[in-house]
Amino acid sequence: QVDLVESGGGLVQPGGSLRLSCAASGRVDNSNAMGWYRQVPGKQREYIASITTGGSTDYGDAVKGRSTISRDHGENTVYLALNNMTPEDTAVYFCYFDPPFGRPWVWGQGTQVTVSS
Repeated sequence: QVDLVESGGGLVQPGGSLRLSCAASGRVDNSNAMGWYRQVPGKQREYIASITTGGSTDYGDAVKGRSTISRDHGENTVYLALNNMTPEDTAVYFCYFDPPFGRPWVWGQGTQVTVSS
C-alpha cells in the first residue's frame, strides 16, 4: 500500500513560481515512475510531468520549458517547480505513483493551485 500526500499549492500571482511536493509512504520501493497531472473542473486530467526511478524526466506540452520535476529518493518525495505561471495553470494538481508489475497507479488527494492577481 502506498499513500501520497501533496502540498505546496496556493495562490500565485501571474508570472510567479511555485513548488509542489508529493510525499510517498508505504511500499514505495521499485516504482516505475512518479509524476503529476492537473485537472480543471469539467475537463480531462492533463499530464504535466513524470520522473523515473533512474531520474529520466518528461514534461507535458503545457509546462515544457518552464517546469522542473525532481525526486528525493531518501525522502520518497517528488517535487514540481513551475515558473512563469499564468491563469491557465489554475487547476488541482495530482501526484501519482506508478508501481511495478502492472499494478494500478496510486493517486494523491490533489492540491489546488490558483494563479490570479
